Amino acid sequence: MDVRNETRVTEFIFLGLSSNRELQMIFFALFLVMYLGTIAGNLLIMTTIYVDSQLHSPMYFLLCNLAFIDLSFSTVTVPRALVLFLLPSKTISFRDCMTQLFFLHFTAGAECFHLVLMAYDRYVAICKPLHYTKIMNKQVCLLLVVSSWAGGFIHAFAQSLPIIQLPFCGPNEINHFFCEGPNLFLLACTSTFISEIVNMANSGSLAVSCFVVLVISYGYIISTILKMDSAEGRWKAFSTCASHLLVVILFYGPIAFVYMRPSEAFAADKPLAVFYTTVTPWLNPIIYTLRNEKARKAMKKLWILFTKVDQK
Repeated sequence: MDVRNETRVTEFIFLGLSSNRELQMIFFALFLVMYLGTIAGNLLIMTTIYVDSQLHSPMYFLLCNLAFIDLSFSTVTVPRALVLFLLPSKTISFRDCMTQLFFLHFTAGAECFHLVLMAYDRYVAICKPLHYTKIMNKQVCLLLVVSSWAGGFIHAFAQSLPIIQLPFCGPNEINHFFCEGPNLFLLACTSTFISEIVNMANSGSLAVSCFVVLVISYGYIISTILKMDSAEGRWKAFSTCASHLLVVILFYGPIAFVYMRPSEAFAADKPLAVFYTTVTPWLNPIIYTLRNEKARKAMKKLWILFTKVDQK
């Protein structure tokens, strides 16, 4: 079909999670509570690690960056969703939609790479403890973090470019609460087969490569932990790794289901999107702080210091 003479879509309309006004208010309250919790929890982690010198180690440096990524990732979608729940108009301009799409993949890609870096950090700490400080020095940590953001940028560019170049000439209703590739493919007024293959290959290669590295890393880690003589040492190592594995499962699982298949509407897409954009960034600070005794103690010290200053 020749689409050159068709009117180009200048804005999209979100259908959201529900058309029921009462449900929209319930969703608004839930999203707001979780987003505020995401902001508070991740800012608390970053502040605690920055203030407490005992947490100035590679593991906590990477955890601080993960907190920043989670906060950024959630901020790409949730604030606009909150506005949409309140306002009768559910529109977003074409430019804003493409911008949201880019930064969604930018932060998600950065988190994918960063979770691999955290697995590598645990591998070095547990499997090569005598060489840990030499391998994971400040320069290396900084380079790894910059690399994760650079990888996220390349991934976002590769995911967004095929969609931006598609002609959108109607309809313009997105059956979602944010701009997402699979839903945008359904609205294009031309064949999207090649673009979908490119995006699936990009997402698939990223997810599979990261998953393989994670499996190999944790294979070595678990093997080393089982050989430890100290029961207390085994428990501490398992506890730290369990937190990371839980975050990996919560993040990779829903995203793999949405992006590693053809663009078809499934009933589970919206609940899964809520989970990985809203719930997971809210849960991550809880998972890490509740299972990390050192972080809990540092937060208590920070709270005591804050209350003393406030009383003065």
